[in-house]
Amino acid sequence: MLTAVEVLAQNNFGDTRSGGLAGPMGLFIIVLLAIATVLLIRNMNSRLRRLPGRFQGQEADAPSADPAESVQDPTDRSDRA
Repeated sequence: MLTAVEVLAQNNFGDTRSGGLAGPMGLFIIVLLAIATVLLIRNMNSRLRRLPGRFQGQEADAPSADPAESVQDPTDRSDRA
């Protein structure tokens, strides 16, 4: 009669020495993911280069290019009456 420890200690995974496919398959998947990543990055870069510098209607909504001009000094009373 088998005890619980003997059942849990058994190797039910088959022969681990023959047919070692995990290493080459893992390498194949990593290389495949790396190639897909490079192709996606190239595609995104080409699409970003095709975008215009400014979109229509952006001029009115955009803040000033110089941050110093857009910040007002709270102690400056020159424009107040």
